[in-house]
Amino acid sequence: MLLELIYVIFKVVGLVAAALSIYHLSISLFGTYRKNRGRRYEPQKSFAVLVAAHNEAAVVGNVVKSVREMNYPKELFDVFVIADNCTDNTAAIARDAGAKVHVRENRQEKGKGYALDWFFERLFKLDRDYDAVVVLDADNLVSRNFLFEMNDHLMRGYHAVQGYLDSKNPFDTAITASYSLEFWISNRMLKLSRHNLGLSSQISGTGFAIDTMILRKYGWKANCLVEDLEFTCKLILNGYKVGWAHDAVIYDEKPLTLRQSVAQRRRWMQGYADVFSRYFLKLMKKALKDKDLAAFDCALYSAQPYYLILIGLNLVNMYVLNIGVAYAKAAEMYLDFRSGTVGPIMWMLIVYAVIQTAYFPFLMYLDGKLNLKSILSFIVFPFYSLTWIPVAILGIIHKDSKEWVHTKHVRSLDLKQVEEKIVKRKEML
Repeated sequence: MLLELIYVIFKVVGLVAAALSIYHLSISLFGTYRKNRGRRYEPQKSFAVLVAAHNEAAVVGNVVKSVREMNYPKELFDVFVIADNCTDNTAAIARDAGAKVHVRENRQEKGKGYALDWFFERLFKLDRDYDAVVVLDADNLVSRNFLFEMNDHLMRGYHAVQGYLDSKNPFDTAITASYSLEFWISNRMLKLSRHNLGLSSQISGTGFAIDTMILRKYGWKANCLVEDLEFTCKLILNGYKVGWAHDAVIYDEKPLTLRQSVAQRRRWMQGYADVFSRYFLKLMKKALKDKDLAAFDCALYSAQPYYLILIGLNLVNMYVLNIGVAYAKAAEMYLDFRSGTVGPIMWMLIVYAVIQTAYFPFLMYLDGKLNLKSILSFIVFPFYSLTWIPVAILGIIHKDSKEWVHTKHVRSLDLKQVEEKIVKRKEML
């Protein structure tokens, strides 16, 4: 009786995981093409480009330099750096690089969300008004056309726009390679696809622009561990969609070690679980009431930690239930020996193998990211992907913890060096 119950539970889990996988995969197919850009706009929008920095002396000078070297009219943007609870010379380096530095000291309210909230209040009291705010991290570098792309999307009517997240150090270690593959793939599977479908993209922590009208009207007030997702939910609940600027590139530093990676991703999953608990039902209610597909999609996106756990339970089903008395029942989910047909979970494994070996590389090829090094990185990528399951479990367990853990950045590269490395990698294939 107990085995029968376990079998039913795991079968239901498998079917739910399969349904969600089919949903996400189906949407991702719309990221395999680029829509016609439409009209290009002359520079009109003014920007406050904001860099949030906590003890970032090693990298903050380079991000300020890359912003100041953008080919957007200099009179239409200013660079600000929040030196947030710094104990090093971040503020001095940023100031020497040409940024307007605001020093924040608050040991109780730590984290980027609080720092942004604090700065936005100061921004609205300045003598100059800006049309939009761009938020960057201190380890970032930005492409020279970044503000042109943001200007275009804002002129088309978007009030929030996310740029393309690339990697500054994609092949330093096996971990940075796996991170980079994940970001390159998700840029099309998660972001471009939704943009093409008229759904909402998601703000992704850095490299995004927000109309100051939105900030004045609603405030930031997103202070959880994933303030980007929280603010995305707020936008969608108020009827706004996040645009996607595929050609506005931001290069950021990926963690070098598995330990750093787990700490960062655990923080993300804690934040996701927190946002899910506070916004999932609100988004679903809006989706049903207003027939709002963007709200429905965002609700499912916020459920990522739970989706990952469903995948993990399927793996448990696959490897644990194929033992002893349960074998015959569990086997039916992989292969129905009586009819010779393949079971649903075996189909999932087959589909994943095809995705891993063909679909993912194809998406990377479309953006010019496929080369010898990235192909070899697929060897370790499945193992990295599996680490998401325990990370998601830890995130859900600790979702009520708001302790912010700083990721140390050490890769001091300027934009010219990154661009030279990209050219060399393209020549490898």
